[in-house]
Amino acid sequence: MNQPVIVYILVLAIILTIAAKVRVRLQLSRAKHGSLRGHSKWSRRMARLVPFFSYDDHVFFVSDGAPDNVGQQRRQALATLEAAIKQQCPLTLAQCEKLESSVSDVQFTSQYRIPFPYRNGLPQCFRLGSIADETNGSKIKDLDGNWRYDLSGSYGVNVFGYDFYKECMQEGINQTKQLGPVLGTYHPLITENVEMIKRISGLDEVSFHMSGTEAVMQAVRLARYHTGKSHLVRFCGAYHGWWDGVQPGVGNTRVTHDVYTLADESEHSLKILATRNDIACVLINPLQAFHPNNDAPADTGLIASERSTGFNKAQYSRWLNRIREVCTKRNIVLIFDEVFSGFRLGYRGAQGFYGIQADMVTYGKTLGGGLPIGVVTGTHQLMKRFKAGQPANVSLARGTFNSHPYVMGAMNVFLKRIQTAEVQTQYEQSEDLWNNRVMHFNQRLQAEKLPLKISNIHSILSVSYTLPSRYNWMLQFYLKNHGIELSWTGTGRLIMSFSFTDEAFNEVVECFVSAAQQMQQDSWWWQSPQLTNKAIKRQFLSDMLTAKFPSIAGLLPRPLLAAKQPSSAGLKINDQNNLTKAG
Repeated sequence: MNQPVIVYILVLAIILTIAAKVRVRLQLSRAKHGSLRGHSKWSRRMARLVPFFSYDDHVFFVSDGAPDNVGQQRRQALATLEAAIKQQCPLTLAQCEKLESSVSDVQFTSQYRIPFPYRNGLPQCFRLGSIADETNGSKIKDLDGNWRYDLSGSYGVNVFGYDFYKECMQEGINQTKQLGPVLGTYHPLITENVEMIKRISGLDEVSFHMSGTEAVMQAVRLARYHTGKSHLVRFCGAYHGWWDGVQPGVGNTRVTHDVYTLADESEHSLKILATRNDIACVLINPLQAFHPNNDAPADTGLIASERSTGFNKAQYSRWLNRIREVCTKRNIVLIFDEVFSGFRLGYRGAQGFYGIQADMVTYGKTLGGGLPIGVVTGTHQLMKRFKAGQPANVSLARGTFNSHPYVMGAMNVFLKRIQTAEVQTQYEQSEDLWNNRVMHFNQRLQAEKLPLKISNIHSILSVSYTLPSRYNWMLQFYLKNHGIELSWTGTGRLIMSFSFTDEAFNEVVECFVSAAQQMQQDSWWWQSPQLTNKAIKRQFLSDMLTAKFPSIAGLLPRPLLAAKQPSSAGLKINDQNNLTKAG
């Protein structure tokens, strides 16, 4: 064979190799969601480019193009609300202020309750969190004696109501107090706990950890260890804890190269699962059925009125069944992350709710009976941490506080209680119960002609806004003033416990209606033909570009503020951590 022929063959081989890699890469690109959420690396890059800016004292109240008299009405309303909260909660606010400079979590949440351009104009009392010293049923009391209905749900822990967990904790401590904090040595209650968790999960073995994030870390590590494959698949928008291995985009400073973020409910995603040989596991957060391909809704993202949530159980069940089928065929470990949803959607959690058996399941939050816990369950094969024929080939996972006796005690009481006939009946009725409650909720809102709509997945609710507005985030503060306690994410996720009676739920509805009516009367939902969601987003983009490139301010469209001020006026731009007036 002469030299030219060899060269041609080599060139052809190189071209075919490159073409094959391009084809594979295009397949992966098609399987990603089209938003920045679906492209982790790009989302990180873009996040660094977003400049901080804030609206000045005037534009804060008229950023939607409202006339000055409406802005003045809003200004007075905010001052009235501020005075009311300061009068209601002086001790609580004073205690929160002491914490803000010393507790990093408080610093973070105080900055991310509302869209950032309004942050500096919001009175300090609205930014602070809550401190409570007592709970009772479905209510929580702050240091000033104000009782509010709790819709924060303790971030998912509170499924059955606070009294339920206080009893679990007390009975659990009574069973284990003679041992005290002995660690490493097991309390005998662990045997009962393991057997009950195995029955619930439908799996063979259990390991205990200290948090849901830690449980997910261990499940993923074991999946990689036993499959010998490198990558995990998560779906766009899904949260699996703050570990950088499952949070590859914004919020994680370390670049990860072994995570595929694919589009939920996508044929292209199924094709990736069916054709790639490097996928060790698929992580499923069952709550993504409520907002596929979107992050969990929070008021910090309420730029306009485009929050969208909705749940189709039959459709998502079919999707999960198809994932189950392809995972079985391709030796991919299917992991259900039930840290949040476990024991809320049903006795067997999302596995029972959707009718899917996973290969591994992670639990946390409520399973501890009111105390911290993370649990991994799986088959015998997947849970083994060593290779019998390779004594140095291990997958190490230990933890000092794993299986803490007091946690085992509270868990034991919890697991026994949810097996009672009373709770099992509650489980059987709860899905229809919460759907009917939400239907009534929406009927009340419609009857009062309020621009709100409630959607739900079981007992987790979310508020959507039916009119274009830049001020939907104000509702959370009116709700607090009317007796509703929310988490720092605001109206995006209302987590209600099973302890809510029909009477208590109806009272929550009336609190909501009263709060929304006051907000409406205070003109935060003022409307004009120019005020559309598209115009709001264009205005926000214009303001952001003006903050980044002040020299082009006059060239940018200002669909809502053009008639009110010169192009760059009204913005305060972050310049080396100092806020300076632009224009």
